[in-house]
Amino acid sequence: MQTKPIFLGVLLLSAFLLFGCGQQPGYQAPVSGSHAYGTGNPAGSQPAFNPAAYPTTTREESLPGGAVKVTVDSDIYPPILHSDEFTNPVPLGLPVDTLGAEDSPFIMPDGNTLYVWFTPDPNIPVEQQLFDNVTGIYEYHKVGAGWGEPTRIWLNEPGVLSLDGCLFVQGDTAWFCSAREGYAGMNLFIARYVNGKWADWQYAGDTLKDYEAGELHISADGSTMYFHSGRAGGKGGLDIWSTQMVDGHWSEPVNFEIMNSPDNEGWPFISQDGNEFWFTRFYQGSPALFRSKNVSGEWTEPELIISQFAGEPTLDNEGNLYFTHHFYENNTMIEADIYVAYRK
Repeated sequence: MQTKPIFLGVLLLSAFLLFGCGQQPGYQAPVSGSHAYGTGNPAGSQPAFNPAAYPTTTREESLPGGAVKVTVDSDIYPPILHSDEFTNPVPLGLPVDTLGAEDSPFIMPDGNTLYVWFTPDPNIPVEQQLFDNVTGIYEYHKVGAGWGEPTRIWLNEPGVLSLDGCLFVQGDTAWFCSAREGYAGMNLFIARYVNGKWADWQYAGDTLKDYEAGELHISADGSTMYFHSGRAGGKGGLDIWSTQMVDGHWSEPVNFEIMNSPDNEGWPFISQDGNEFWFTRFYQGSPALFRSKNVSGEWTEPELIISQFAGEPTLDNEGNLYFTHHFYENNTMIEADIYVAYRK
């Protein structure tokens, strides 16, 4: 099997989320000065949330005509399970998985809320995603054994151009990456959950930008942030780094050496109890999921859990593993779905 030597698929499907790799998005927002917050407004000064002010294009309306859904039976390169701790991975199905591309899942610890990034066509230019009114982050809630219809998560004011993704949620705080007006390239932002909506989005600050921090995960106690980066001093490609919260500031990053190799490692996840660390690494030409265990305070050598176009792990407190699976044909990605492997 030959695949393109790019991280397309483990990243969000648009090139703008390749920050952390030293690459810049196709859309470069104009720089209009140094802002402390995501839209140039102080936290709390944004106008009251008004759903009617936002675009109302539906995902269904945006899907490409004539597209044929890839199924488990027609998948040329299905994910391969290498562990007897999980059931064989399966797609979540509708309404989460569509004819479009779903990526970058994040499951809340209780397993009842799922966030997914969506774009109707992974092969359209980033500039078109910026204006299609549907590319972005969606929220799903568990309904019985399945998932309810999605709600679009808006992380900017109506009319502000932005592409948002790589969401991480802890309590009432969300971290996300965004390419948006007023900022050059890709930046990290923070939002707060206020009165049932995500609001008060603000720039996460220059420190993490100087650290070249990419997609991240924060320990349950808030003391340690893990992120991937191509910053100098690593083992090669993307590496996973950690930084500590000390006196209200993130300390100088340290290379998380046991997780890294000369290849690319990234998209970290640490369990709430701190005993499992998950990440993505290329294996035999495509993204795969690896896990390390904390045994008596020491991290074990990472082990392969799922291979073949499997990336961006996220787990609930039951240990069920959600991830992105990408469908390829003739060296071209057709679409992507969210899969789950249930813990036995």
